[in-house]
Amino acid sequence: MTAVVETPTPHTSVPLKLSLALGSGTVLQALNSSMIAVAIVPIATYFGSSSGTAWVISALYIATAVTAPAAGRLGSILGAKRVYLAGLGLIAAGSILGSLAPSLGWLIAARILLGIGTATQYPNAMTVIREYADRHRTQTRSAIATLTICAQSVVALGPTLGGLLVGTLGWQSIMWVNLPLVVVTAVWVFFAAPSDSALPDRAGAAALFKSLDPLGIGLFLALTTSTMLFLLSLAEHAKWYLLPSTAFFAFLFVWWERRTASAFIDVRAVARNRALSMTLGRTLLTYTAFYCIFFGLPQWLQVARGMSPISAGLFMLPVAAIGIFATMSASKVYGKFGARITLLIGTAALAVGGILIAFVESSSTPLVALLLIAAILGIPNGFNNMGNQNLINSVTTSADVGTAIGLYRTIQYIGANLAAVVIELTMRGTIDDAGLHRTGGTIAVIGIALLVGVVFSRTLRSR
Repeated sequence: MTAVVETPTPHTSVPLKLSLALGSGTVLQALNSSMIAVAIVPIATYFGSSSGTAWVISALYIATAVTAPAAGRLGSILGAKRVYLAGLGLIAAGSILGSLAPSLGWLIAARILLGIGTATQYPNAMTVIREYADRHRTQTRSAIATLTICAQSVVALGPTLGGLLVGTLGWQSIMWVNLPLVVVTAVWVFFAAPSDSALPDRAGAAALFKSLDPLGIGLFLALTTSTMLFLLSLAEHAKWYLLPSTAFFAFLFVWWERRTASAFIDVRAVARNRALSMTLGRTLLTYTAFYCIFFGLPQWLQVARGMSPISAGLFMLPVAAIGIFATMSASKVYGKFGARITLLIGTAALAVGGILIAFVESSSTPLVALLLIAAILGIPNGFNNMGNQNLINSVTTSADVGTAIGLYRTIQYIGANLAAVVIELTMRGTIDDAGLHRTGGTIAVIGIALLVGVVFSRTLRSR
């Protein structure tokens, strides 16, 4: 992934109809990763046991994390539009299987299919937008804002929509609700997105397979899976035996990617591209803090405040609403002032939000104050996402941006699992005010660390 030199930004934008069409598919990942939170109890009741239900959530996260970079690489070779549409087919298959699942094992398999399918959307949407922008000399900032709203801000709507669906139609409804969205998105993208170049003939099939670096992809999948499984185990009973295998796969992956001519992820180039590597590291901390908020607050609202799942879901609406507004505002700030100011606002808001959770929120705090804090918590998501994703887009080529954004998504879900560990450690087995305050303190520390890093970052200052 070679660093690129930024040129003056064109005044025209990627057409809104194209970015909205592509964004409609990224909504599927956001909804499927969040609606499940309010469906776990009904699922356990339906199958007669809560044993294994945690994997219904984790299966999608793991599948998405390990598939996203490969999907981005596959799209740059086979055609981003083709891979995007193929992913929609997998989502439809997973949704049908999940809604008809006769056992918990089949439901977990369906969630894996959903994870693989939804992993294809965002990286290939970025590739389509970048290729269009390069071809027509248009700026990508507004299109990235649209994708960010669809893929990230909509996450907070998941518990609200999921609660309404499960409460009225049963848990299966969170599966089949995907089908009309898949059909609409497929038709929209088919007509709105530019056609891909022709597929290689049979003579080029062997060369294509080699260029995909199948061994590198396999090692990356093994490394990411073992890492995610270890992080997930920390919340209950740590599986320390996974650490040697994780280190082994990491060594093999780096060794192979350094020596192969067509690396899946050029680790040397990533290391040389300091702006990219620093952005990915910043992303890991940002998403750890975000998912501490996203997972921690609804649990605390239900247990400590006594809210119903629907009420707790509705409480997250200010996070989503302000997140959408913050994303649009961040797009303008990025265009005028660049990444550093955008990230300064985002990281400062994250630190403030963590401080408010640590010192203000409690079981006796007035509901109005809680809603105001929730609104403040929507700010960092928009600004940090816009700053980091625009940075990745600006420091990678159009051929590499899909893989880079895939890595971004992988790190996002590693952050989600880190957040689950943080919540388990800070709550100490009891969801109460003291645990929430410790979680808020952790968020504040992460926000302050990110803020200091942005202030003193040489790569951001040079941009």
